[in-house]
Amino acid sequence: MNKFTLMKMHKLRDILKDDVRRRTDFSQTDQTLGVAMPPIQKPLGAEERLLPLPDWRGVVQPRGSLEELIANRRSTRAYLDLPLSSAELSFLLWASQGVRKDAPGRVLRTVPSAGNRHSVETYLALTRPVVDQQGATAFAPGRYRYAPLEHALVHLGDADQLGDKVAQAALDQAFVGRAPLIFFWASLPYRTEWRYAEASHKVIAVDLGHICQNLYLAAGAIGCGTCAVAAYDQARANLLFGLDGQDEFIVYLAPVGKAR
Repeated sequence: MNKFTLMKMHKLRDILKDDVRRRTDFSQTDQTLGVAMPPIQKPLGAEERLLPLPDWRGVVQPRGSLEELIANRRSTRAYLDLPLSSAELSFLLWASQGVRKDAPGRVLRTVPSAGNRHSVETYLALTRPVVDQQGATAFAPGRYRYAPLEHALVHLGDADQLGDKVAQAALDQAFVGRAPLIFFWASLPYRTEWRYAEASHKVIAVDLGHICQNLYLAAGAIGCGTCAVAAYDQARANLLFGLDGQDEFIVYLAPVGKAR
């Protein structure tokens, strides 16, 4: 590696270190200065409405011990042409970003987050219908946002050529667009910056790892597979969900489907 490339790599490696914490003046963060805390969940738009997810408990029966799920964890890129049920979708969302305790001023989730800031929003692309226990369509193909506080979905738009658009957003990785369900995670950095200022960005990336690993284990527990994808077209991915690319933008994605 030549010295100029090495210098560039050393600079890029800084996000993996925590030296920034010593350089951050925590007495000047927005939290310390009394600025109101940003909302922990995106508010509903004027024309948006909540679509409740069913209770998965007693319907979905996770299989395998934790040891087995960890031992069998693998990335899956081929999926059966079978729909997911609404209870299975409910379980996957709860496991990866759900709320386990909602107390005044403090919401505890199923995944850890630095300072309990949870600066990640979950978006979904459904390329096939999600069905209820009777096999009827519970959620039509389309684009959605997850509302963890209410454990509900918000419909954002239709599914016109959605699989193709997802594949294009994933840098033409065709297997991503062929999945019936694709998780897209977006960061709203200010939720963490409000408390940690310049020291926020490493821990946001760490938070994403917690979320995706929970998805891997939850998917395995219901006979599904997933594959973490960090290579994508930023502009196309943001456009899929109408994100501004500055205050909110896609940072990670993972397709899910019944495993072969």
